[in-house]
Amino acid sequence: MTEQEFQTFLRSIRPADRAAMDAAARRQAELGKPAGSLGTLEDISIRLAGLTGWVKNRIDRCRVLVFAADNGVTAEGVSATPVSVTLSQSINMTRHITGMSALAAAFGDSVVVTDVGIDADVRCPEIVDRKIRRSTGDIAREPAMTREQALTAISVGMEQAQRAAQDGMQAVGIGEMGIGNTTTSAAVLAALTGLAPEELTGRGAGLTDDAFRKKKDVIRRALTLHRPDPADPVGVLSAVGGLDLAAMTGAFLGLAAAHVPAVADGLISVVAALCAVRLCPAARDAIFLSHASKEPGYRCAAEELGFAPFLQLGMRLGEGSGCPLAFQVLKAACAVMNGMATFAEAAINDDYLESIRTPDAFRVDTP
Repeated sequence: MTEQEFQTFLRSIRPADRAAMDAAARRQAELGKPAGSLGTLEDISIRLAGLTGWVKNRIDRCRVLVFAADNGVTAEGVSATPVSVTLSQSINMTRHITGMSALAAAFGDSVVVTDVGIDADVRCPEIVDRKIRRSTGDIAREPAMTREQALTAISVGMEQAQRAAQDGMQAVGIGEMGIGNTTTSAAVLAALTGLAPEELTGRGAGLTDDAFRKKKDVIRRALTLHRPDPADPVGVLSAVGGLDLAAMTGAFLGLAAAHVPAVADGLISVVAALCAVRLCPAARDAIFLSHASKEPGYRCAAEELGFAPFLQLGMRLGEGSGCPLAFQVLKAACAVMNGMATFAEAAINDDYLESIRTPDAFRVDTP
């Protein structure tokens, strides 16, 4: 994919349908309940209307897209987990025996694992082979990848998003598998926001105090070496990112173009979502945050996106593990919009609600 082709694609992404959102909001106001009493479920149903153009939606078919790649920065000792785990867990995902894939199987969601940069020969026919290179460069010493490779990874994500839409998926989660990717994600987030690595970096899958200090130092060194331009997200990804991150960015963009809800998981996924929105602000309307990761950078990225996650479960597994849970929340939002009767349909006189329709009717005064 050339730069020109990519820019043309970005321009094709359209923002939410405000007329559909207004219609959904009017229906929510007519449903047989106090205004706002179903909280976030009401907000979700209105956002879904803006994305699809329909007031009533269904979320019956869901998929988690996983992009797998290794990260050369692991050579700096930033992860306690051996690199071989990327391959083994990618294979295990296709067997539904990892955390994410077990949850997906329990709820009937499909999982598609795509290799964009595993540092091994992958002999698993269930894994989609889109390998761009074996691992990235060590960002503390060299760029993660070339700009062309970053664009190729983005196009792979777009391709998988398009395939999910063609397969009739009504919601798609974005997950990953790649040892060392909390380091690259923190580096990308620091580059995009200008915040210090110390504010954004967590212990990932677990680190000693010495290794944790080294991880933050490696990110500082990488940012000093490359000085990525925050106005150029593709440049940021190619300098200090990962192939998984780039492909996930493309998936968020592809789902936005297809008007399919794109569900972010934890830190790595939400950083990819932020990259997508920096590339195309209209893509934001397709993004839904599943759960609040315990990684420090997560809250920053979520605030940059302007969204709050649905769930507070203390999770930090990654893989896309929050997505199957979030699909159930999306389904609940649709059930409310589709199944509840309006006051008129239920033959309920709603005059009693007039005195509490104002925004301050539910204000809690604190001493």
